[in-house]
Amino acid sequence: MYLETSRQVLLTPLKMITGIVERKQTSAILGNALIRVDNQELQLCATDSELELTYRIPIDSSLDGNGETTLPAFKLFDICRASDDQTQIQIHQEADNNYAQVKMGRSRFTLASLPAADFPIGGDMEADLSFEIPQQVLKNLLHKTQFAMAQYDVRYYLNGLLFDLRPEQLKVVATDGHRLALIEYGISDLCDEPRQVIIPRKAILELSRVLADNDEPVKISLNPQQIQFDLGNITLRSQLIEGRFPAYDGVLPNSINAEIKLPVVQFKQALNRMAILSDDKQKNVRLKLQENRLELNSHSSEQRQETAEENLDIEYQGDYFEIGFNIQYLQEVLGVIDDEHIIFQFSGIDSSSLIQAENNSDFARYVIMPMRL
Repeated sequence: MYLETSRQVLLTPLKMITGIVERKQTSAILGNALIRVDNQELQLCATDSELELTYRIPIDSSLDGNGETTLPAFKLFDICRASDDQTQIQIHQEADNNYAQVKMGRSRFTLASLPAADFPIGGDMEADLSFEIPQQVLKNLLHKTQFAMAQYDVRYYLNGLLFDLRPEQLKVVATDGHRLALIEYGISDLCDEPRQVIIPRKAILELSRVLADNDEPVKISLNPQQIQFDLGNITLRSQLIEGRFPAYDGVLPNSINAEIKLPVVQFKQALNRMAILSDDKQKNVRLKLQENRLELNSHSSEQRQETAEENLDIEYQGDYFEIGFNIQYLQEVLGVIDDEHIIFQFSGIDSSSLIQAENNSDFARYVIMPMRL
């Protein structure tokens, strides 16, 4: 196999696929990237056995270099990263040789390779459902919800993102058991019967990295075990999480006892100031709601006399009450809302509260459970 191209062509694809590769692998070949040259196309692929990313690049080469090999992904990426943009990089490996030569300017590298035939790449996926969605729409759906996914939770079905497919609608949901993010997007003739799939956290994070902010379509294909995202020159395929996602509709508050409107920027800045004394152990902020005023309080768990307090003017005529929240949960919700104002609805001091943008054009809703004061 012989490949000659510029560092600029290789760097971005290598950066993308190394996000898939784990530093510690159960098999040595999972630390390698598959490199395949086929006429005028270069394919780079990485997998961790459950998630697979393939990047295809058109190349202009008149050399007879068709072939394939696997090379250490991180080492090859570091080599490319250490060169200048216009540097030409050559990768050459003779048949039946266990080492490849990488040339970059006056530098020479010898890298150990493993047979491409042993690389665990999946074949063509047999899908029983496919649909398309603009890339920037899908990117927004993920951005508005993925922060609420659990991480390393023993309830494995929470360590991912739910795609709840309805005949005319896609709902994207994430929860870690203490908060929930939900957003809806209408798609005509999406499916005949309702269907739910849970996509692993790592797949969602990597998908967010490769999606572009444009209206180019991404094709989503499903079968009972896998989901695949085709973005033209990029294909990402992931195993699905088995299990039953919680009945999230029941988490949404049924009754609202109090409602206030808050400016996003002002509320976010106030929370940032409260977080200075709301340490990593507690992460709590106390909200005191009274006539035309919202008071925020936080304190250090180590030095109880260290406190922070701030008042915000609001329109409110209801009863006085206090409620506590994890301050990080509030900050993360505000971080994904683009509107100028939010509507904050309270069901009670021991019940979940609901936050949504005032205009809420994308039907995003956020549920947060209170903390004990």
